[in-house]
Amino acid sequence: MAARTIGLTLAGHRIEVPCDVSGQGPDALILPALSTISSRGEVAELANELVRDHRCLVPDWPGFGARTRERIPLNPSTFHAFLDGLLAAAPGPYAVGIAAGHAAGYLVAAARRHPGAFGRLVLVAPTWRGPLPTAMPQRAAWFPRIRRAVEAPLIGEALYRINISPPVIGRMMRAHVYGDRERVTPDLVRAKHAITRQRNGRFGTAAFVTGGLDPVPSREAFLGLFGEGLPPVLMLRPEGAPRRSGAEMDALAASGLVTSLRVPGALSPHEEHPAAVAAAIRAG
Repeated sequence: MAARTIGLTLAGHRIEVPCDVSGQGPDALILPALSTISSRGEVAELANELVRDHRCLVPDWPGFGARTRERIPLNPSTFHAFLDGLLAAAPGPYAVGIAAGHAAGYLVAAARRHPGAFGRLVLVAPTWRGPLPTAMPQRAAWFPRIRRAVEAPLIGEALYRINISPPVIGRMMRAHVYGDRERVTPDLVRAKHAITRQRNGRFGTAAFVTGGLDPVPSREAFLGLFGEGLPPVLMLRPEGAPRRSGAEMDALAASGLVTSLRVPGALSPHEEHPAAVAAAIRAG
């Protein structure tokens, strides 16, 4: 695996995007999920499974990753612009674009804006709605206030530290990130906690958790991203997905707009079961 840095200008800010590059063959773009504990490292083993078939490019999202985070506007426009810039700097074309979790909607929208950039798309446990809008949709009016509180100086950092402690991370991972609770080891929790402790880490978390990075506002809008004009789309639906997130994946599968395969795991099957996910990608 080699490291590469791509310079982009987003919302008037110049940023350096770290990427991992590995393998040989047709290009594959692999986008990690967006979450409090996400980084490009979570798809490293999946990339290792695919290097026999593809040359894999794995970037970190702006505002996320196991590194000091950029202070730029974190909103859907910035993330759409990020993929536009990435595809201009590293145009491929890509035999396959793979997106985990919340990255799915952004990848599909990018494929529509850039016809011919991808031969096919693979969406791993796709989501479009952040944790608080999923769990408490009736409290939507509070979400901007919560975000502003976490982003505030001093009090925001204190709130963030309370909500990303190792015990909290461990409970979250056992509840819906991994399907097998026994795989959530103390070493894994420590590694995830280290990701959250990167400088400016609270801003990406505040945006994601409160729905500020949701690429669309509704199931109907999410399904509207698909259909004519896209390359073939494969969705990998984890067997242990939480009820509400799983219902959104099932709605996408039932739409007939994608091909769907089942894989083990919960919301992070690409990290928990990379070999099974890679096999499904090849089979699909």
